[in-house]
Amino acid sequence: MLNLINPIDKEKFKQEFLVREPFPYFCIDNFLNDEFANEIHDSFPAYQEAQQLGREFTAVNEKRKIQITDSSKFPPAIKKLNDLLASDEFLEMFSELTGVPDLIADVNLNGGGIHETNSGGHLDVHVDFNYNEATKSFRRLNILIYFNKDWKKEYGGYLDIWDKDVKKCYGSFEPKFNRACGFLTSEVSFHGVTPITCPNDVMRKSFATYYYTKNMPEWWEGEKHSTLFKARPDEWVKGRVLMPAENVERWCRAMYSKFKQSVKGVLGKD
Repeated sequence: MLNLINPIDKEKFKQEFLVREPFPYFCIDNFLNDEFANEIHDSFPAYQEAQQLGREFTAVNEKRKIQITDSSKFPPAIKKLNDLLASDEFLEMFSELTGVPDLIADVNLNGGGIHETNSGGHLDVHVDFNYNEATKSFRRLNILIYFNKDWKKEYGGYLDIWDKDVKKCYGSFEPKFNRACGFLTSEVSFHGVTPITCPNDVMRKSFATYYYTKNMPEWWEGEKHSTLFKARPDEWVKGRVLMPAENVERWCRAMYSKFKQSVKGVLGKD
């Protein structure tokens, strides 16, 4: 299946990837062969259809993004892409390129799959959850492929790469057609998507896939965590007011859910 990917200069990739700061990341243009990339582009569901097929985010940190993770709902071309990105050949190639041995694809696409974001959407700077409970494996690599033709700078929606304190932006990448971006995930791999201001009839379209290992990474400190968000330097109100308020609300919902489960357990014993 690797014939669906344009040739990669492996030695150049490895030399540049591992020395990048503040953590290893890459950007490859013309990643897939043209015919296949266009086939995927043309098969993305319309936003209204995607709303019926997937989950829409409305939180402070992540808004107006639809995520479809059920591969049985993918159009044939996107199903083919998913199969490619989970194939043994692809895993072996990216283990070699990134220096992370024995990469494992997540067949459940937890957090991955088809992503479509409408105008007004954004994804705040964050570091990803670090452990997959379902597969008992450690998160190691993110790969994102973009399928947006004629994307304009003023539309925003750039992938940005930050230091762990979210003080300095090290990279900013336009989500242009057939571009693949990726990075090694760790406790310092902070990244986000800048606010999207495209016209209402334009969507930011991408496909995301994440990789794991059974082996514990060197950076592992024994603490599992979910996605952790931080505000950008110019987001004072969000960082000081909105994010803390949402964290409190999320904690209250979790406590209420646990309370209901405990009550149900007690009643079930009667």
